[in-house]
Amino acid sequence: MATLEELTTEATAEIEAAKPLHKVVDGIRSEFSEDDYSQKITDLANQKWNDQQFGYIQARVEAYGSIADQLDMMYWDGVNGTTVWADHIAQVKSDNPKPA
Repeated sequence: MATLEELTTEATAEIEAAKPLHKVVDGIRSEFSEDDYSQKITDLANQKWNDQQFGYIQARVEAYGSIADQLDMMYWDGVNGTTVWADHIAQVKSDNPKPA
């Protein structure tokens, strides 16, 4: 798990490698100012931090499947005496762990 400082270093390297970056204001294209570059680095580092801290949520939502599918698994587990639903949930959680 990377720290925000480490992610800022990574973001800085990515922005430096992408230079020059440009913006269009009132139809005029110009290179980023130093303040623009600083803000871009901060924004990218914060995005990386959020993805690291909370990205597992979206991954789990996608992997769980629909509520209807989960209810169907539960029904058939009850009928068949199986644990398909519980196994599925455990696998999703294992594949997409919460950050420590």
